[in-house]
Amino acid sequence: MNELYKEIAAAPHGRVSYADYMELALYDERFGYYMRERTKIGREGDFLTNSSFASVFGEAIASFLLRLVEKGGLPPAVCEWGGGDGRLALAILQAWKRKSPATYKDLSYTIIDRSPFHRRRQQETLQPLSDRVRQYRDMAGWLDACGPFSGIVFCNEFFDAFPVRVIEKRNGVLYECFVAARDGRLVEETVPLDDAAIIEDLQERGFSLAEGQRFEVPLALKQFWAEVGPRFRRAAMVAIDYGWTDEQLRAPARRGGSLRGYVRHRLVPDPLRHPGEMDLTSHVHWDALRLYARKAGWEEVAFVRQDRFLVAVGLLDEWGRSEGAGLFSSSTRRHRVMRSLIADDGISRFFDVLMMQKGIKLPSSELWAAPEFLA
Repeated sequence: MNELYKEIAAAPHGRVSYADYMELALYDERFGYYMRERTKIGREGDFLTNSSFASVFGEAIASFLLRLVEKGGLPPAVCEWGGGDGRLALAILQAWKRKSPATYKDLSYTIIDRSPFHRRRQQETLQPLSDRVRQYRDMAGWLDACGPFSGIVFCNEFFDAFPVRVIEKRNGVLYECFVAARDGRLVEETVPLDDAAIIEDLQERGFSLAEGQRFEVPLALKQFWAEVGPRFRRAAMVAIDYGWTDEQLRAPARRGGSLRGYVRHRLVPDPLRHPGEMDLTSHVHWDALRLYARKAGWEEVAFVRQDRFLVAVGLLDEWGRSEGAGLFSSSTRRHRVMRSLIADDGISRFFDVLMMQKGIKLPSSELWAAPEFLA
């Protein structure tokens, strides 16, 4: 807290944008949350993700990625953006090796992750399959090394950690919210909005705030797609995350914004409460992401809730193979995990899947085991 407070106090007017605050609190090498030597994912960490169901979830993902190679004509090259502790990558690689030894021989799997702690955990987790895995700290280093990429991009809860600017509308006036260092505390201050980049983004998206609405502007996401998106030749992307469409963002219940923290599986509504000691996240603006990707030359293939996606790619096939086992068998435990992934009240109700393509035309009818569930 002290170092972060000093950084903000030294900024002009003693304040920074929420995007700069998130960058410091999450990624600063001295005190950023993701740079800390501590477990962040799973029961012993601060939050659960799909990787907590890695054995089942990873197998379903592997089946689909393999289909993109065998039916879609893509090379067996996968790049995972934000690999966490590596458990999901391990499940994908193990399933791929079992399902298709022939393509596995040529498979390359790259993980991009800014966290040195996570990169070390990935090395430990993936040590048995280390001949297939490469790691990079950042996207630029990876693309500089490999050149224009052809293959598959996969990411699970990657975009929700992008820094965002925060604005709100009061009495018909737009304000930007800043994080200020005042009297030993971090507090929020608002200033009439005068940033042309934010105004331009709202106009480009055709989005106007309702009175009293608080809104996260994903300018870092926009910059990311402008810089990285064009550097792909023949590629497909499967992005899984929690977020809202613009229609959902306009709902009165969501006018308070979504920027918040998580620590020890507790939601912390105040993002300034535990700086550097908790995860910070905001819901992905799906329509903005789709717009930025299209402007970078990508084309949408599918956008669907995660449970429908998992059924469409064949998760129920695995369900059938697990039936008839004993009450305490590993197959029965897998059955329970599958149910939690596709039940109406399960984890998938919070997640959507966006699939895009660039430089190719995927044979959509051949990719899905149960295409009717995509409707």
